[in-house]
Amino acid sequence: MQKDNTPQKVGIACQGGGSHTAFTAGVLRRILKESQGFKNYQIIDFSGNSGGAVCALLAWYGLLQNDAPKSIELLNVFWEEAMANTPADVWLNQLVIASAKLRDEGFPMPEISPYSYPSYGQKWLRRILEQLVDFNKIKELLKPSSPCLFVGAVDVCTGNFRIFKNADVTVEAILASAAVPILFPAVRIDDRLYWDGLFSHNPPIECFVHDLAPHESKVDEIWIIQINPQNRSEEPKNINDIINRRNELAGNLSLNQEIGSIEAFNRWFKKGFFPQNKYKYVEIKKIELDWPLSYSSKMDRSPSFIRSLMSYGEERAERFLESLTT
Repeated sequence: MQKDNTPQKVGIACQGGGSHTAFTAGVLRRILKESQGFKNYQIIDFSGNSGGAVCALLAWYGLLQNDAPKSIELLNVFWEEAMANTPADVWLNQLVIASAKLRDEGFPMPEISPYSYPSYGQKWLRRILEQLVDFNKIKELLKPSSPCLFVGAVDVCTGNFRIFKNADVTVEAILASAAVPILFPAVRIDDRLYWDGLFSHNPPIECFVHDLAPHESKVDEIWIIQINPQNRSEEPKNINDIINRRNELAGNLSLNQEIGSIEAFNRWFKKGFFPQNKYKYVEIKKIELDWPLSYSSKMDRSPSFIRSLMSYGEERAERFLESLTT
């Protein structure tokens, strides 16, 4: 609700969803490409969970250096590296997808603890993140005017949610947010064990408004890049569709709760229950991945699939940005 020529301050929240977050990378690429020409909007915050946390980190790290093209480059490099390009990786990708599809169809599959085999995936993620981001340099790069980053995870033993902010976002924090329990062991931080943020804030958005920042530096709008579809046109009846829809709804549960909380606050704010010099109305907008994808496709790293998601993300972001000017 812009009242003058001051740019609207924006927080971008990136939902997690495995390979589907390549869509998020595409959305961010388009937004970042256009961001230097923004007159009415200023990106001041990012948040994310799991794959969304990775995308948010890479976008944020470039902007810490006032370099949106660098953010785009980092997103491109990460997702090129994530694709199954070598013959061995193509074979492994096909095996993982086939196993996930069989499990979705109700076939009994062996359950193997991630503690029973070397965590090659987690080691790969650590390596590529440390190549792309100098985590030791983050404190030096942070300035009062810098955008903020919030990353969600959950304490395995207590069930308490934790949000890592700015300089607290280490490589371990990203690994914790991406630690899907059936695939990766928990990540130890400050003598606590953490799992994938999908079990907590997916993604965090209340942090944009409940942080202790002054009123004038808080967001006016939250742009949510939503991976899990909120709506489906047909009733799921076979076991594969039922499991898929259950996972989509579970992935949106915390997000809908936080959206509901902010919308309730907005109603109270409009009624004058809060002083306008300390609080503000916050508008929520979404950029949604609306393809009817299966749960097993969240593990698909084939180059054609990843690139199609990124291209679609750019297309959706372009339509979204056009809608802001109409």
